[in-house]
Amino acid sequence: MNPIGGALRRTLLLVMLAAGVGMVLSWRRGQATTPTPSEPPQWPALPGRSEQAAQPAPSAQSDRTGRTDNEQSWVPANDDGSAPDTHPVKAKASSGIFHVPGGRFYDRTRPDRCYPTAAAAEADGYRLSKS
Repeated sequence: MNPIGGALRRTLLLVMLAAGVGMVLSWRRGQATTPTPSEPPQWPALPGRSEQAAQPAPSAQSDRTGRTDNEQSWVPANDDGSAPDTHPVKAKASSGIFHVPGGRFYDRTRPDRCYPTAAAAEADGYRLSKS
């Protein structure tokens, strides 16, 4: 037999052996199912805490800017991408950055939100642009 035929035969046998091992492993993985609990696990209560203390605070508490959570301090940008006169600070949600008038990139920023002050934008989690 020529050397190419022997190498081809050995390669074919190795491929068949690997396919057989893969099928056996796949079958065994399907047989070993893990049981799922009927309900999610519950955390035990912390000692010294009552049920009333564990409740979240009401949503109408005021924050450090003096406004309540129910009030919205930002407005969407105008249709042309400019900021309204009452809310000149431009904020971009994708970058988490806000721009103030006179800033380097203020004119070319198309904002997602506009704020009345830089403090209001910072209170919502945005940071001032570096330039």
